[in-house]
Amino acid sequence: MEYWNNKRNVEEYIKISDGYDGRDLIEILKNYLPEGSSILELGMGSGKDLDILNKTFRTTGTDISTVFVEKYKKKHQDADVFVLDAITLKTERKFDCIYSNKALQHLTKTEFKQSLKKQKELLNPNGLLFHSLWQGDKEETYGNLLSVFYTKEILTRIVRNDYKIIEINYYLEMEEDDSLYMILKKIE
Repeated sequence: MEYWNNKRNVEEYIKISDGYDGRDLIEILKNYLPEGSSILELGMGSGKDLDILNKTFRTTGTDISTVFVEKYKKKHQDADVFVLDAITLKTERKFDCIYSNKALQHLTKTEFKQSLKKQKELLNPNGLLFHSLWQGDKEETYGNLLSVFYTKEILTRIVRNDYKIIEINYYLEMEEDDSLYMILKKIE
């Protein structure tokens, strides 16, 4: 959390991520989620994906970083955004879908599992999860920022008791098959 509440780190992240957004992922999501559905975005960062999602869905943006949330609110005063920890997910609101683009990779594997369990509680009946992550079986640290990589097999083991797997597929972010996305349906 400290990393993301440092203004210099946030500005550095914004520069590094320039030119990247979840436009292609959101096009895939549109095949599974009706227009106007409610979405909770975890780890909205600078809000690029939030802006794209808002064109089709009713989206609530969240981030653990007050810097990101305040920065976004300055430009979008009426936006539905707030600070939210992706592990504890302390909100009473319910959603048709929970979305993240390379945000949950910053959780440890234990925290990631806790988050997925908690996300299930925030989903409406037949709710979906749509998350993207780096593909692989390793952990890296950049400064104080952890990145955990996942394979289809690892994700399948993690989610199989709580979610029906709709899709887990690889895609290209920077290099062939360096990333994957998963679409999961809540098991009632």
